[in-house]
Amino acid sequence: MSFVFEPAPVASVAVAGSEDRLPVRRIFCVGRNYAAHAREMGKDPDREPPFFFTKPADAVVDHGATLAYPPLTEDLHYEAELVVVIGRAGRDIPEAKALDHVWGYAAGNDLTRRDLQAEAKQMGRPWDFAKGFDRSAVIGPVHPVAEVGHLSEGPIRLSVNGSRKQDGDLKEMIWSVPEVVAFLSRSVEIRPGDLIMTGTPAGVGALVPGDVCTVSIDGLPGLTVTIGARG
Repeated sequence: MSFVFEPAPVASVAVAGSEDRLPVRRIFCVGRNYAAHAREMGKDPDREPPFFFTKPADAVVDHGATLAYPPLTEDLHYEAELVVVIGRAGRDIPEAKALDHVWGYAAGNDLTRRDLQAEAKQMGRPWDFAKGFDRSAVIGPVHPVAEVGHLSEGPIRLSVNGSRKQDGDLKEMIWSVPEVVAFLSRSVEIRPGDLIMTGTPAGVGALVPGDVCTVSIDGLPGLTVTIGARG
């Protein structure tokens, strides 16, 4: 079999301590999974069922990258997140078995064109252009569960140019990692290479060209990205 066009390269993220890379299949993102962030976005943090949006697999950006300030926005925001990496397929997974499907964890930064998101919300439209644009998923090296265990508590922080902007704890997630994995598996079959960005604590804010943005999560190394000039 041949293809009409050359197939795109496989999107991938780094694996800590290895030259191997982990192929990315899909990127799911949990919306408003920290109560304080829900409040700062003007929403009631009651424990309603989690909701998801997606980013394309090839939106991934490695630690240490410099990326051009994206087009069509004047309000690019950072969002520090714990990333769950799926290593075993499953559907309708019981919560008690959900962690068996997790291969590892990474630090992430869910870059967001906030002005486009606000416009989409106001008009009742999808968030795709606000969340799923090129190079919008900054993902650090993945650490296997065999090395770091399962992460359920500990600081999650973000700084811009050395100044702390977000300071939360993983235990503040409204929906825990096993709950998120189990809930997602009721809607779609999760498979190896699926990434789940689990939401951000309060303190989101804007980035401008020249900013150096670092995410740190207890048990994982720092994740840094630099915002370059407008593309």
